Amino acid sequence: MKDLRVWAGFAVAVAGVTAFWWMSERPIANGAAPDISGTYWATEYQRKIQPVGGGELPFTQEGRAAYTKNIAGLKDGSVEDRARKYCTPDGLPRALATPYPFEIIKAPPGQILIVYEMNHMIRRIALDAPLPSAEELVTAPYYNGHSVGRFEGDTLVVRTRGFKDETFLDATGAPHTDMLETTERIRRIGATELEDVITVHDPEYYATDWRARFAYTQRTDVRIEDYICGFEHRDISSVTRRR
Repeated sequence: MKDLRVWAGFAVAVAGVTAFWWMSERPIANGAAPDISGTYWATEYQRKIQPVGGGELPFTQEGRAAYTKNIAGLKDGSVEDRARKYCTPDGLPRALATPYPFEIIKAPPGQILIVYEMNHMIRRIALDAPLPSAEELVTAPYYNGHSVGRFEGDTLVVRTRGFKDETFLDATGAPHTDMLETTERIRRIGATELEDVITVHDPEYYATDWRARFAYTQRTDVRIEDYICGFEHRDISSVTRRR
């Protein structure tokens, strides 16, 4: 893990600004946040994350070196994909590319849960709340980070920090540090369609922030099933898989 003192110092420095920004912006005036709950399933899966606008990820020199090491290590076995070998959580944004269904549950009041069939991951998004303290983000990182969210009109905006640095950004081994921060904008784009546009900020490995987009279809005929590493899983042949 990177130097936690650097992260702690940075987090403390921005805590006041973050809290002011987050709490000064309120949810939609009439309080009628849109209902995005339901079970969703992607129709396309890509192993390699595709930034909005195309092209390659904007690696720094350190990020490119880490990616090259991961690619070689995954090939010769010196680097483990723990999410597939041990069913640890995928982390973000890799979790968003899942070829298996997931369910969004707005309960209990004040939070949203996203339950993924793959690896049985659970993300808790606290609504209209500040992020945990800098100390908690440093001492208790999560695979999927700590998330808080609020509705801006028809869009759920989710900010996440406090990631473990043991995950990849995609299935090819795109790396990140424990300084990773993400912002998601989740909204319905049709009667049964949902999109999640995520912005990735990790200045040690990426020269600029970049975005990726994921789209899903709501399925009333599907419910979350068991998922166990090494066992046969549900048929996902309906999901188009691309490199």
